[in-house]
Parts: sequence; C-alpha cells; structure tokens
Amino acid sequence: MDNIKLEERLDRIENLLLGSKKVLTLEEACDYTGISRSYLYKLTAAGNIPHSKPNGKMIFFDIDRLNGWLLRNDRKSACEIKNEALDYVLKKR
Repeated sequence: MDNIKLEERLDRIENLLLGSKKVLTLEEACDYTGISRSYLYKLTAAGNIPHSKPNGKMIFFDIDRLNGWLLRNDRKSACEIKNEALDYVLKKR
C-alpha cells in the first residue's frame, strides 16, 4: 500500500517538473512546496496563502502567485548588504 502511494506521489512530482502547469491542486501544491497537507489547509483557512475555491470545496493554487508567496520576505546575504553599503558610500562622496 505504501509503495502505491509513493509511486503516485513520484508521478505527481514528475508531472510538475516536466509539465508547464499553471494551476495546482492541493496535493500538487503540497508536493511542489514541501508543505504538509494539514498545514496548507491551515494557511488557506486563515487566508495566509493565495488560493482559489471556484466551486466552494476544491482548493487550487496559481503557480505564479504561489511562487511569489514562497519568495516573499527576501533576505539579503551579508555580501549583498556590504556591497550596497559600499555603493551608497561611494555615491555620496
């Protein structure tokens, strides 16, 4: 039974990587983001992640909006901060 579930999950991941799918189901979004199903439900219920419920039950995710949500709150590396500070100081002279 576990082998069947593992094979199904691998098939979904393969389809995500090889395809150019724009809209993901909840299961596909879990595979794509690595977020558990229960936590993803909590995020949608709280309105903390962009999603759609066209028929009021099934949850769908636009992959571009999902990527934007995943990449929010970007943190710069110490090297990037140092370079920006140097550029700022050199421009102010």
